[in-house]
Amino acid sequence: MATEVILPKVDMDQETGTIVEWVKKDGEEVTEGEIILVIETDKVAIDVEAPATGVLQGISAAPGEVLPIATVIAHILEPGEELPQGPMPPPPTPQETLAEVPPSTVPATPVARKMAAAHEIDLQQVNGSGQQGQVTKADVVAVVSSPPATAPDGKVYAAPAARRVASELGVDLNQVQGTGPGGRIQSVDVTAAAQSPQPMPIEVQSSSEPEVIPLVGMRRTIAERLTASYQSIPHINFTARILMDAFIATRATLNEHAERAGEARISATALLVKLVSIALQRHPWVNSSFTDEAILLHRSINVGVAVALEEGLIVPVVHDADKKGIALIGTEVSDLATRARAGQLLPSEVGGGTFTISNLGPFGVEQFEAIINPPQAAILAVGMTQQEAVPLDNGEIVAKPVMHITLSADHRVIDGAVAANFMAELKSLLENPILLSY
Repeated sequence: MATEVILPKVDMDQETGTIVEWVKKDGEEVTEGEIILVIETDKVAIDVEAPATGVLQGISAAPGEVLPIATVIAHILEPGEELPQGPMPPPPTPQETLAEVPPSTVPATPVARKMAAAHEIDLQQVNGSGQQGQVTKADVVAVVSSPPATAPDGKVYAAPAARRVASELGVDLNQVQGTGPGGRIQSVDVTAAAQSPQPMPIEVQSSSEPEVIPLVGMRRTIAERLTASYQSIPHINFTARILMDAFIATRATLNEHAERAGEARISATALLVKLVSIALQRHPWVNSSFTDEAILLHRSINVGVAVALEEGLIVPVVHDADKKGIALIGTEVSDLATRARAGQLLPSEVGGGTFTISNLGPFGVEQFEAIINPPQAAILAVGMTQQEAVPLDNGEIVAKPVMHITLSADHRVIDGAVAANFMAELKSLLENPILLSY
């Protein structure tokens, strides 16, 4: 019996997935457990394995397509089997064809594959600079940034998908104006030329024209989710000024002990995550989620730490942060951030978050308000630590290290007094980290 290949659901709040690349071609033999395609959610790129052994047939989703989870995208047949009878999928539209690239077995990072698909670049034509010749994002960027005006043999420089569309529509590529990087002809250019009664003049793209970056994959999902969050969640914000001298001193003491024990140093982020988890433990309404039917007070405290990538923001999660020591949290945060930048996070490492910390202090930002990451009910924005004038009880004014934090809360779930009490608790913990022991 034919085995369906479906678009998998890899985290709880996932609704769609984007086809990045088919590693195996239609008609190829595959083995159960073998990687047959790469998909992308709003958080991570995922290798999808063959659910059975047989022949891959009936691929119905092209690279770049965004589909609902559980959509049947292909079948695996046993010898002698035929595809199940049913309505055939519609042919790809020009827009869908735009993102189509030939499947490739060239070793490449998920981000590189996604970018290559978006720009219609054949990975087989890219020189990989990574380990064992792996194609990286930088390699694809180099091709996108400075492609030749014409192919090496003097022919028109066009994407493979553009050549296929031109052949189907009977369009002379010599009469098509390319709008891709460096004048490269793309599928949409061919489609436009076919619909125009006059040949399109070939012109070199003006350097004054803006670079066009397709709104696909992670960037599109981020845009959709944050727009929905900002429009549907009534944000209420609370800011507190934190005196950081005790925090800095406590971290220095912890690092002295770590160095003597031959252990890794404790990062400021690790100590912050631990203190936030304690405050959440004492104020469970802030560690909650809103649904259409109920408010969920989470028993687990899973703190997400936002990591900035070139292609968007990703939030790896420290699960059960309240039950872990600072050293373990530090190791996890460092490892998660490193693998996030390399595109190597697992779905379980970006799912299940109950609260998020966004720290822009290292970028020199003094204070800001973050947008809530649904379905969570709150997010903490952390600014930089800098010297500010602080009045003492005796009237004297001295310079002290100060940090501003802002809690953005979902007012449907968290009342003003609840948020204020949480911020007072967190301020007390940050200014007196010794309270960790109590």
